[in-house]
Amino acid sequence: MRGKPRVEAGVKFVQGNFFAGETFLDLADARSKMAAWLAAANGRVHGTTRQVPAVVFAGQEAPCLLPAPAERYQVPYWAQVKVHLDYHIQVARALYSVPWRHVGARVMARADEHLVKVYLRDQLIKTHPRKQPGGRSTDTADMPPGVEGYATRTVDRMIAQAASYGPATGIYARRLLDGDAPWMMMRSVYRLIGLAKRYGPPAAEAACARALDVDVINVSKIESMLKNATENTPAAGLPAAAGAGPGRFARDAAEYATATGVRLQVVDGGDPAGGGRS
Repeated sequence: MRGKPRVEAGVKFVQGNFFAGETFLDLADARSKMAAWLAAANGRVHGTTRQVPAVVFAGQEAPCLLPAPAERYQVPYWAQVKVHLDYHIQVARALYSVPWRHVGARVMARADEHLVKVYLRDQLIKTHPRKQPGGRSTDTADMPPGVEGYATRTVDRMIAQAASYGPATGIYARRLLDGDAPWMMMRSVYRLIGLAKRYGPPAAEAACARALDVDVINVSKIESMLKNATENTPAAGLPAAAGAGPGRFARDAAEYATATGVRLQVVDGGDPAGGGRS
């Protein structure tokens, strides 16, 4: 900007004529001295314009000023993100749709307290209301034409990819995508495939089979089992759990015998009025 050096020249003037060599007790002291200094500095005749700054400001500049904002300034959050196959991006742990033709592109997202704006090469391509972490904002106008056919082709390909790690993994992916809007669950299937790659097909297959037995369709549960290596542990309520052996910390009944061999016995009957032994 051509006017930038002229505007910043005032900063050097304040640094050299007010702050240089000064000592302040605290912020209130600095403000008090600054007010007195400003009155003198703005009342002098400017060396270049040959006008009094306070007079020029009051007559020409003050009427052009807008009211000060009522809300505090919002520091925006910027992130470069990728548009995934479900034509959504993730910004601050929430999902936002982008026109489907931008799938695979790297875009820049700007988020403040109220809005999320998406830019592609400095051009605004989408605006959404800000969502809380875990939320989703989807505009149906961003969906590809004939979304049903598009989604069907993508779903079939994703199920086949999951099934390549094992039949139970493929069935689990199909259960995830079994709904009226399967494209909304594509991220969960990608996450499932990623877990199968990370922990290996046998572990993922065992975890999916166990989850299917108890009808739990949640990728977070699969991830928890794989992280804790519990994918081969029989689930509670399954037939395999009924024939399980004694508990890990169970103790034999003989360990509870007393040293004298005397055991407490409960005898039926007796005098409820207290007619026992004296």
